[in-house]
Amino acid sequence: MTQDIAFDQGWAPTACTLPTEEQPLRVAEFDALFADAVQAVRRPGRERLRLELAFSPEHAARAAELTARESGCCSFFAFTLTIADGGLTLEVAVPPERIEVLDALQARAVSAAPGPAELGSAAPAPAASRGSA
Repeated sequence: MTQDIAFDQGWAPTACTLPTEEQPLRVAEFDALFADAVQAVRRPGRERLRLELAFSPEHAARAAELTARESGCCSFFAFTLTIADGGLTLEVAVPPERIEVLDALQARAVSAAPGPAELGSAAPAPAASRGSA
């Protein structure tokens, strides 16, 4: 039952070592970051997600701190935070066997972000709709 709750939260897979009772709190932290900072969501590849964030030192610090903690419990994530030319970008990469986690993370980012309707338009169809592997 606890694993179902984790999956209902969106993207906490069984490989996650964060205690089950803390998973909804972590999801809420990501949702808040997405709602406050995401300006665009892109999917440059099946295993990569790019979140363009509103530029501010606070958003950069918050994204860095949150992704560092997430890497501690879900080590399959590779996060890259880039600050350049007045922009702030968070890239998320996963191995092929974790595509469904990235699909769910993307869906949460798109639904939480206050930006334009084309958020996520460059995304591939979720793994479930592409058929079984």
